[in-house]
Amino acid sequence: MDSQTSQSPQSPQPPRPPQPAESPHAFQVDLRGLVDLLSHHLYSSPKVYLRELLQNAVDAVTARRAEEPGAPARVRLLAADGTLRVEDTGVGLTEADVHDLLATIGRSSKRAEGLQEARSDFLGQFGIGLLACFVVAERIRVVSRSARTPEAPPVEWTARDDGSYTVRTLPDAERPEPGTTVHLVARAGAAEWLDAGRVLALARDFGSLLPYDVRVGEEAVTDLPAPWDRAHASPAARRVALARHCHDLFGFTPLDSIDLSVPLAGVRGVAYVLPSAVSPAQRAGHRVHLKGMLLTERAEQLLPDWAFFVRCVIDTDSLRPTASRESLYEDETLAAVREALGGRIRAWLTGLAAGDPERLAAFLAVHHLGVKSLARHDAEMLRTMLPWLPFETTDGRLSLEEFAQRHPVVHFTRTVEEYRQVAPIASAQGIGVVNGGYTYDSELVEALPSVRPGTAVAELDAETVTAHLDAVDPAEELALSGFLAAARARLDVLGCDVVLRAFHPLSVPALHLDDREARHEQARAEAEAQADDLWAGILGSLRGSAPRARLVLNHLSPLVRRISALGDPELTGTAVESLYGQALLRAQRPLRPADSALLNRAFVGLLEWATHGGADPSGNSSGEGRR
Repeated sequence: MDSQTSQSPQSPQPPRPPQPAESPHAFQVDLRGLVDLLSHHLYSSPKVYLRELLQNAVDAVTARRAEEPGAPARVRLLAADGTLRVEDTGVGLTEADVHDLLATIGRSSKRAEGLQEARSDFLGQFGIGLLACFVVAERIRVVSRSARTPEAPPVEWTARDDGSYTVRTLPDAERPEPGTTVHLVARAGAAEWLDAGRVLALARDFGSLLPYDVRVGEEAVTDLPAPWDRAHASPAARRVALARHCHDLFGFTPLDSIDLSVPLAGVRGVAYVLPSAVSPAQRAGHRVHLKGMLLTERAEQLLPDWAFFVRCVIDTDSLRPTASRESLYEDETLAAVREALGGRIRAWLTGLAAGDPERLAAFLAVHHLGVKSLARHDAEMLRTMLPWLPFETTDGRLSLEEFAQRHPVVHFTRTVEEYRQVAPIASAQGIGVVNGGYTYDSELVEALPSVRPGTAVAELDAETVTAHLDAVDPAEELALSGFLAAARARLDVLGCDVVLRAFHPLSVPALHLDDREARHEQARAEAEAQADDLWAGILGSLRGSAPRARLVLNHLSPLVRRISALGDPELTGTAVESLYGQALLRAQRPLRPADSALLNRAFVGLLEWATHGGADPSGNSSGEGRR
C-alpha cells in the first residue's frame, strides 16, 4: 500500500461550546488626578488656561460663521474678585451637546456632525478644552444657547474639581442670544491668574493675531494686521517698524529682518537677525502662532540648525501642534516648512551679497560662523559667500577668494596650535597658510576646489614647513656637529629631534614643529612610562613609526651662533633647553609635566650662571661645581 492510501482521513473537530458574552466596562476617571497631570506634566504653566478659553471661544465663533457668514464675531473677558467671565457670540450648545461634549473628557466639539469638513478652520484638535481651566479654577459654570437650534432653551453646566457636575435648562431671559458664557471661580492660591491685569497681559500674548474682536473689559486684545503684513511708506520705514516690534517682543534691536512668507505652506512671519554672536549649540526659541493663536514661544525645530543667528515669529495654518499645544509635531509638513524657511534666509543672504555689501559685511562681522555652517553643505552658498567670509591667514584676515588669488597653493592647518607654530616662519618664507583650527574652517578650505576649479589646497605639516626652510651649508653644519649632538642628546628624552636650518625672521632663534601623529606618539610613550608591566607591554606594541617632534634651530640667529660657540657642555645644554621651552611657549602649546620641569631647570640654571658671572668663587670654570 502506498503512502497516499495508507493515510486515514482526518476526523472532524467537535464544535466549540458558545462563549459567554463579555460585558464592556467604562474607564473611571479621577478628575483631581487628571488636573494634577495637566498642571504638572502636560502644560508648562497654569497660564495656558486662558489660551484654552480663548481657543474655545474663537472656535465657537468660527463654527457659527461657517453657517452664518454675517454672524457677530466677538469675545469678551471680564475679570474681578477672583472670578473670570468669558463671553462669545459663537455657535453655542444645546442640552444634548452639553452632555455629549462638556461632560465627556477627550471629546471635541470639532468632531460633531456637520463640522468635520470645517475642522481645519479650528484651533483645537484634542478636545481637552475646559478641563485645563481646573488648573486655576475650583468651579466652572457654562451658560450657552445654540445658534443651530434657536428654539432650544439656554442650558447651564456647572462642574467642580472633584469630578461632579450638574446640567439644567434656564429661562430664555438668562441667555436671549446665541453664544456661550464661561464663569470661573479661582481655586485656593490661584487668584492671581484671574487678576484683571494678568488676564489682559495673557490675552494679548496669546491672542494678538486672532481674526475676531477680542477685548478684556474695554481693552482691545487683537492688533491686526500682523506687523509683517502692515503697509509702510518705504522699505526703510518697514525695517524701523519691524525693529521696534522685535524689541518689544524679544528684547533686542535686530541687525536686520527677513520676510518669511511661504504661501504654499500657509506661513507668514518674519525672522530677526540677532545683534550679537551666539553659540551654534544654543537652541533658538521661536514664536509660533497657529491660526492667530500663540502656540509656543520656544519652538526649536522650526528652522534648520545652521540658522541659529535669527529669532522668528510666524503665523501658520498648516503645522500640527502636540497634545499640549505648546510645541510642534515633527512630521513631513514641518520638515517641508523648515526647508522653505531656510530657503528664505538663504535667499536673503544671496541678495545682500549681490546688492548690499555693507549690510552683508556688518552681518558677517557678527555671524560669519552661521554662514560658514551653511556653506559647508551648500556649494552655491559657499560660491556666493566666498568673497566675503573672513578667515585668519598669514596675510591677515582675508576671504578665501582673495587669499587664493595671492597664493598658487592654499596651505592650511587643522588646529590653532599648528597654525601658531608655523605662521611667523611661513609668512617670512612666503608660504600662504590659512588657520583651519576654528569651527568649520578646515572643511571650507578643503571644499574650495569644488567651487573654484584649479585651486590647489594642501594641509601644512612639519615636513612641509621644514622643506621650505633654507638648508645650511654642509661645511658649516659639519663644524657644528658637536653642538648639534649635545643638543640632540639633551632633548632626546623629550622625544624631540634637533635640526639646523636658515630662515627669517632672525628674531626667532628656534621653531618647535610637530604634527598630530608626533603628539599621539608622545602621549603613548608617556603612558607607557607610567604604566605597569602589563600595560607597558601593550602600549609598547602600539609604538609607531611616526616622525618625532623637532626643534629647528635658526642658523641665521645671532643667539643660536653664540650658544653654538659656548665651550661649556652643561651651559650649552641649559641654553638648548631654554630655546626648546621658548619655542613651545611661542607656539602656545600646552606644556607636559616634563616640559614644565625642563623650563624650571633651564631658568634656574641660567640664573645661577648669570649670578656667578661665568665662574664661581672657588675658581672653577662656569660649567663646573654648580650642580
